[in-house]
Amino acid sequence: MGRFRDALSASGLQGIAEVKRRSPSAGELRVGADPAELAASYQRAGAAAVSILVDARFGGSWDDLRAARSAASLPLLAKGFFSTDVDLRVAREAGADAALLILRDLDDKTARGLLAVAADLGLDTLVEAHDAEELARAARLDAPVIGINARDLATFAIDRRAQLWLVASSPRDRIIVAESGIESRAQGAVAELAGADAILVGSALMRASDPAQKLSELLSRPLVKVCGLTRVEDVAAAVEAGADMAGFVLAEGSPRRASGVLQVPDTMLAVAVEVGEPSGEEADLVQLYPHEEGKVRGRDAALLLDGREVAKVLDLPWGENDPAHLERARTAKGRIMLAGGLGPDNVRAAIDAVRPWAVDASSALESAPGVKDHDLIRCYVMAAR
Repeated sequence: MGRFRDALSASGLQGIAEVKRRSPSAGELRVGADPAELAASYQRAGAAAVSILVDARFGGSWDDLRAARSAASLPLLAKGFFSTDVDLRVAREAGADAALLILRDLDDKTARGLLAVAADLGLDTLVEAHDAEELARAARLDAPVIGINARDLATFAIDRRAQLWLVASSPRDRIIVAESGIESRAQGAVAELAGADAILVGSALMRASDPAQKLSELLSRPLVKVCGLTRVEDVAAAVEAGADMAGFVLAEGSPRRASGVLQVPDTMLAVAVEVGEPSGEEADLVQLYPHEEGKVRGRDAALLLDGREVAKVLDLPWGENDPAHLERARTAKGRIMLAGGLGPDNVRAAIDAVRPWAVDASSALESAPGVKDHDLIRCYVMAAR
């Protein structure tokens, strides 16, 4: 296993941070970007690897890769439209640990030959697919690292839903990278839930006033959920405060029952909170509790993406307390969303004790059942961050 592949195999969602001065779809992004300075700052911010555009159409060159290599020790991905052995040899000599192979531009014979050359050079590859046919080809080629690009290279349109379906359909014995169109922590997180091991982010970083800080923000955990939302103005307050998820309770008998899942921006995730069986209400995720006789819900829930459990929600019993709640959550295995009694005054201590993947608050953010206090929302999100 090479350095690039090894770095992406670490636990949790990994980030490949890109150096890209311009793009055909977005035009100029960061004129005069210094690849050495950016690579070093990305390394300090926790990137698993750095992607360097070496193609002139993106404002890049092989000298950019050499400059990044001089300033950073983490794995470097050479990104361009490579089709020959010479391309891979130049990439290796310039300091790359991996090279991009775009299946749209390569037939199977050529791709297989390039994979063999890369292996001989000690060079990892990121084999990029855009649709189900290309994903199947990548699997047949035994590509160890597969990139799923949400961008159509002909139209430049982004289709995240198609990307998530492809990520979820990818072989589980490969490293999967979600590429393009990721601008928020929530968008990266849903790719992670679908099965991505890493995200590759370029334009969002290049547009940011501080690219390294933006990378750190995208990878930071826990995610923050505001639940029990019933009003459009409260959703807007959660968005403004920087929450990643908006929860809408659809369970009968709840004092916070919403009329349905309200609209949220695509930089945020909508969560339908239900009991028993999913209603089919359209949402990014479903938080599904079991029935419990005489109560609105059972204690803990499963977080579902397209019907598949992707995390556990550890909560308090309905209407009850449990002094051992945080200890129970701390020792739990897997991806955990911590819920139950959280608010601005205690969420930081709970995070420090449990280190959850996400936190969830509802009643502690209210002025009345189902009516949120916007100052409390802001204080809660700030404390959780």
